[in-house]
Amino acid sequence: MEQTNTTPLLKNRTFVLLLFAGLTTIASYSMFITTTTWYVVTDLGSASQLGMILIAATVPRLIMMVFGGVLADTFKKTTIMFSANLAQVIILAIIYYFVAIDDMTFLLMLGLTLFFGMIDAFFGPVKTSMIPKIVDQEQMQKANAWFQGTDQFAFILGPLLAGVFMEFGTVATSYLVATLLVAISTVLVFPPFIKETPVEAKVKHTPLLDLKEGLVHVFKSRYLITGIVVLISFNFLIMGAIIVSIPLVVDLYGGTPINLSYLEVSLGIGMVIGSAIIGFVQIKNRGKTSIYGLLGAAATLLFFSQITDLFWLTLIVFFIGLAMPIVTIPFFTSAQETTDPKLIGRVMSLIYLAMNGFDPIAYGVIPSLVEGGLSIQYVLLSFALVAIFIGLVVLFRGKSYQKV
Repeated sequence: MEQTNTTPLLKNRTFVLLLFAGLTTIASYSMFITTTTWYVVTDLGSASQLGMILIAATVPRLIMMVFGGVLADTFKKTTIMFSANLAQVIILAIIYYFVAIDDMTFLLMLGLTLFFGMIDAFFGPVKTSMIPKIVDQEQMQKANAWFQGTDQFAFILGPLLAGVFMEFGTVATSYLVATLLVAISTVLVFPPFIKETPVEAKVKHTPLLDLKEGLVHVFKSRYLITGIVVLISFNFLIMGAIIVSIPLVVDLYGGTPINLSYLEVSLGIGMVIGSAIIGFVQIKNRGKTSIYGLLGAAATLLFFSQITDLFWLTLIVFFIGLAMPIVTIPFFTSAQETTDPKLIGRVMSLIYLAMNGFDPIAYGVIPSLVEGGLSIQYVLLSFALVAIFIGLVVLFRGKSYQKV
C-alpha cells in the first residue's frame, strides 16, 4: 500500500489521478449517450430504434459490472482501467470516423454501442475498489464523497458539452471530444503512474466460481443485504422514478424544454452539494443516516407527486438529488472498510449493480403504467409510499444495519 495515511486527499497523487480519470471517463460516457441518442433520432432517422440503442448502451453494461468485480480481484486494478479506457478510445475513434465520413449505419452503431457500454462497466467498480488501497480508513468517507460528487458533476458536464459541440460544430465533433476525454483518462491511469501494489496470491478459480464466492459473501452479511435493499429501493422507487417522470410532468403541466432543463439541473446540483456535505461531515452512525436519507427522499417524492407548479417542483427535486449521497456514500464507505480486500472488487461491483441496475426497469415500468391509464401523480405517490414503507421496516427491524 502506498504511504498515504497522513497525506491530505488532494495532495495524494494517486487519488487525484483517479479523481480526474473518473471525471473525464464519465463525462465522455455521458457525452457519448447524449450524442448517440441525438444522432440516431436525427441523422439515422429512426426514433423507434432509439430504445434498442439505449438498451445496448445500458443493459450489457450492468451485467458486465458484476464480472468487472471478478477481474478487479484477479488482476491489477490499474491494468483493468487502462485497458478498458484504451478500448473505449478505439471504439469512439471508429464511431467518429464513420460519422465524419457519413457512412454510419444503424447496425454498426448498435454493435459499437453495445461494446462501448460493456467496456465502460469495468471502470466505476474497479475505481471504487481502489479506495481502500490508496487512502487511510479515516479518509474513506471523504474520498467516496469526492468520487461521487465528481461523478455527478461529470454526468451534468457531459450532456452540456455534447449540446455545445453539436450546436456550434457537428455530431462528429462531439464524438471527437468524447474520444479525447477518455484518451486523457487513459493517460491518467497509465499503470506506471499509479504504481499499484501486486494482487495478493489466490487460488485460481473460473470466473463463475469467483462470482459465486462474492455472492456467497454478500448473502452471508445481513449488513450488506440490508444496505443493498436500501440502495435498490432508493434507485428504483425514487431516483429512477424521478428521472423518467420529469419530462412527463413538464409536459403534463404545460412546461417548455427550458423547464425540463431547470428540473434536471436542479437534481444534479442537489447531488453535487450533497456529496460536498458528506465530504465535510464525518458520519458516525452510517446505517441510520442512510435510512433517514431514504425516508427523506421518499417524503420529498410524495410532495413532488402532489404539487402542480413547475417552479416549486424545480426546488423540490433539488432535495431528492441532495438525498442521493446521504443514502449511498455511508453504505459505500462501511462496505469498503469491512470487506476482505480479496473480495472488494466483487462486492463493490454487486453494490454498483444494485445502485444502477434498477433505473432501466423504472424507465420501462413507469411509462407502461402511465400508458395503461394511471396518472403520473398516482404512480409517483405509490412509489413514494412503498419507499417509505421499506424505509420504516429497515428502521425498526434492521438493528444491526443501524449500528454500523
